[in-house]
Amino acid sequence: MLKKFLSYYKPHKLIFTLDMSASFFMSVIGIFYPIVLRKMLNDFIPDRNYKLIITFALVLLGLYFIRMWLNYFIQYRGHVMGVKMQAQMRRDMFSHLQTLPYSFYDDNETGKIMSRMTNDLFDISELAHHGPENVLISTISIITSFTYLCTINIPLTLIIFICVPFLALITGKLRKKMKKAFMDKRIATAEINAALESSISGIRVTKAFTNAEKEKEKFEVGNGEFVDASKSAYKAMGQFHSATTFITDAFNVIVLLAGGLFLYSGKINFADYSAFIVSINLFINPVTTLIGFMEQYQTGVTGFERFLRIMEAEPEKDSPYAKDIDKAEGCIEFRNVSYGYGEEKNVLKNISLKIEKGKKFALVGPSGGGKTTICHLIPHFYDIESGEIYIDGTEIHNITLNSLRKNIGIVQQDVYLFNASIKENILYGRLDASDDEVYEAAKRANIHDYIMTLEKGYDTVIGERGVKLSGGQKQRLSIARVFLKNPSILILDEATSALDNATEILIQNALDELCKGRTTLVVAHRLSTIKNADEIAVISDGKIEEQGSHDELLAKNGMYAELYRLSSSDR
Repeated sequence: MLKKFLSYYKPHKLIFTLDMSASFFMSVIGIFYPIVLRKMLNDFIPDRNYKLIITFALVLLGLYFIRMWLNYFIQYRGHVMGVKMQAQMRRDMFSHLQTLPYSFYDDNETGKIMSRMTNDLFDISELAHHGPENVLISTISIITSFTYLCTINIPLTLIIFICVPFLALITGKLRKKMKKAFMDKRIATAEINAALESSISGIRVTKAFTNAEKEKEKFEVGNGEFVDASKSAYKAMGQFHSATTFITDAFNVIVLLAGGLFLYSGKINFADYSAFIVSINLFINPVTTLIGFMEQYQTGVTGFERFLRIMEAEPEKDSPYAKDIDKAEGCIEFRNVSYGYGEEKNVLKNISLKIEKGKKFALVGPSGGGKTTICHLIPHFYDIESGEIYIDGTEIHNITLNSLRKNIGIVQQDVYLFNASIKENILYGRLDASDDEVYEAAKRANIHDYIMTLEKGYDTVIGERGVKLSGGQKQRLSIARVFLKNPSILILDEATSALDNATEILIQNALDELCKGRTTLVVAHRLSTIKNADEIAVISDGKIEEQGSHDELLAKNGMYAELYRLSSSDR
């Protein structure tokens, strides 16, 4: 973990070196005050040498002026370095998230991921900046002050130093407890962020069903867990700080007692005793800083551990034998395919089917039967447990993920649109498309005329998840996106099931246009929309129960015929 953390300093070697150098000189300058004080009390004042008093005071002021600029550099440039490191970690995490498989997002809530990308990375950047400089400044200050204290009076210095092992022992004992408490607090923070993201995203549903009180109850559960975790974290922190503060306070008592006895017995003079009192603070303060640093260290380390958990998640990888394909012809074949999500091992059971190039193949059957799973396996969103899937005779493991998915267009019931302009959302189908190609795609999706009625036309921003559009308009935008992509294989996963009849007819016309010349896999709830499919498979409980054309399946008077009669009676 340390090696990975240190790697983020590499692009900032110069600033880091300058920051550490500034920290070093700041800590060294701090020792000059007791040196000058001791010299004045022992020599300049008794000798009434006012010229040297003024000279040394001016030199000290000049050193403090230099320290001011060193401190400015540390606070400004050091923080910028921390922010840049944070930005690089966020960039790395975001890039890695793009490579993770669907299964990762099945198991991790968006709010929790966002918490790691924001809260955790901020604490890591604070540690990255303040950690090394605090350790360096404190270490140098402790060494220089201890050395100087020894020049004043070695026995008195050693008496003071006896307290340090006790401080280290207490710090080490309480640090482990504080680390666990802060990790629990981070988990609770991620939980409440996830609950917030879910609740805010679903605010329209909440209002529609007047369930604000229920959402408040759900929020309070997470909020209560956060409070409990915070209590534990701050209790551990309180124990840590109170115990260590007592030890540092004991320093002052020991200095007062031992120094007074030494002064009384004539083993130290008043000037040296005064310089010792001032210098002991130069010793105690960095010790206190190191103690305070432990809290920052714990928050930063726990944040980095959570960062690494995402970075170490296994990304999607192409097989060593995978090759790019250009324009697929579109022949799809499943051979004895079985698959299950997580603990569900039997979502698909030994499925075999073949879809010829340019044909329309429909999947129907009860919900949860495995229809959508089949759709997700073709673009290789999940790895199958057994069997093979072929595209144009090539097993999909031997096709690069990028080139495979470029040949597949998907239109789903749940359309996702970005909070951007209409044009940008359509361009998502092919980012290098020209304006004319965008307009043509919109026309073929029957959405161009509507767009032209808007004040800003294609530059109209449609809001989060396309909230400013109707369901039919969102669906047509998603169809325009696929038109622009122009894939060889088209997957329609209940694309019209959430629409009213009038809108469905309009969308269906666009879909019929989209299907021309492409191999099409259709998952349908309304069977009237797929009766012209070249072939239909009835999927139930992860198996193909029946397969054939519409007429053939009706003639069998089996499950499809029953589903069709039920579908017809619903209209």
